[in-house]
Amino acid sequence: MATITSLGVGSGLDLTGLLEQLRGAERQKLVPITQQKTQQEAKISGYGQLKSAMSQFQTSVNKLNDPKLYQSLSTEIRGGTAIKATASSEATAGRYDVEVTQLARAGSLATNSIQGDDALTQGLTEAGASLTLTFGKDADNNDITRTIALTEGSSLEDIRDQINDFDFEEGPKVNASIVNDGSGYRLALNSATTGEEGSINGMAFSGLAGGVVLDSDANTAYEGRNANLKVNGIAITSETNSVQGAIAGVTLNVEKVTEADSPNTVVVARNTLAVRETVEGFVKGYNDLKAKIGELTAFNGGGDAAGDLIGDRAVRTIESQLRSALVGNVPGGDISRLSDIGIELKKDGTLELDSTKMSDAVANNQDAVAAFFASDSDNAGMGGQVSAVLDRVLSENGALGSAQRSAEGRVESLDSRFERMETSIERTVERYRKQFTQLDMMMSQMNSTSGYLFQQLNMMNSQMANRN
Repeated sequence: MATITSLGVGSGLDLTGLLEQLRGAERQKLVPITQQKTQQEAKISGYGQLKSAMSQFQTSVNKLNDPKLYQSLSTEIRGGTAIKATASSEATAGRYDVEVTQLARAGSLATNSIQGDDALTQGLTEAGASLTLTFGKDADNNDITRTIALTEGSSLEDIRDQINDFDFEEGPKVNASIVNDGSGYRLALNSATTGEEGSINGMAFSGLAGGVVLDSDANTAYEGRNANLKVNGIAITSETNSVQGAIAGVTLNVEKVTEADSPNTVVVARNTLAVRETVEGFVKGYNDLKAKIGELTAFNGGGDAAGDLIGDRAVRTIESQLRSALVGNVPGGDISRLSDIGIELKKDGTLELDSTKMSDAVANNQDAVAAFFASDSDNAGMGGQVSAVLDRVLSENGALGSAQRSAEGRVESLDSRFERMETSIERTVERYRKQFTQLDMMMSQMNSTSGYLFQQLNMMNSQMANRN
């Protein structure tokens, strides 16, 4: 029997094309599976977007649920720009007049000028040379001194480096540098800190080489000094221009001297601006979340225009739980509902803020606002109630997590179903191929037999014609 090496050779039919058409028809069975998988993957993406939006909203909720927000204080400077102030939670609300009569500064001095081409490199010291530095007074009103041993043959640069490398321990410190005054070089010392105690007031060399003179130049000396100010008439002295403790819980940064009889006024008050901004952030955060939900569940005629989570039960559950928390009561205080501070839940599900009413509540009854949104118990205030809902929803076993895992499971199931269907289709196509091959062979045999019969008939006709 002849062997068919290519479909259609024996029959003359386009069996290969027909087989491909049948394959295409069979693979249409995969289309619904692919469509279902695409839908589930779109849902997974939608759940991810919703989770991100809810996490952002929870950030604004947690800020509102933080009791420290309502305890924070702000500072305002009136009457000038000589000082700046920041308040901690330990501060007390009040008004404080501050007069600044002197700024703190660091001490500095320099030696006489060393001249010559080798002024920086020539040896200036003999064996056993030393430098004694004198600073301000200690607690017993004695000069604070430090003695630095200098190596033999030290140049001006070497002396600078030995000062900078010296371990001053916990006492006053200096930084050494070399200054070119145009005619020679000077060793310059600058106190590391401001204030009288840390001020560098003198330096004395011993063991200098013959003919070398290194004395402090009085014309270059600046004694370190403290900052002097008055707070509500009380004299304050500070070694630095950052004054702490003059007003409890407040740090004053002194920047310049005030004009005579023109103090700056520091007003320490509750930080109502921070509370207002946080409430506004809460409303905006919820409305942004609602907009994202609307986008994910939108219906615009079906098809690709529809949201990825349209009709999703998990989304409806989340919306319902959040709505219940927002319209709930917080008993026991002057403010018990969001509407009491100017926040209304509209028919479209968004929040509307009456800024005037909210600002009035924050300014005149901030304790009640704090009790409403946040309290000692995490779940007692409105912020805690909403945060608890978000925690449940965003938890691994919450509505959102369960819905996402379910969609991921369906994707895995559809992948398995796709593979099984694809295997079944290939088996069917292979069966068609075998059948077409058999058909091709049968038609080839029939064509061969038909040709033989025509040949015989033609021979018989020819013989009969010759007899006649």
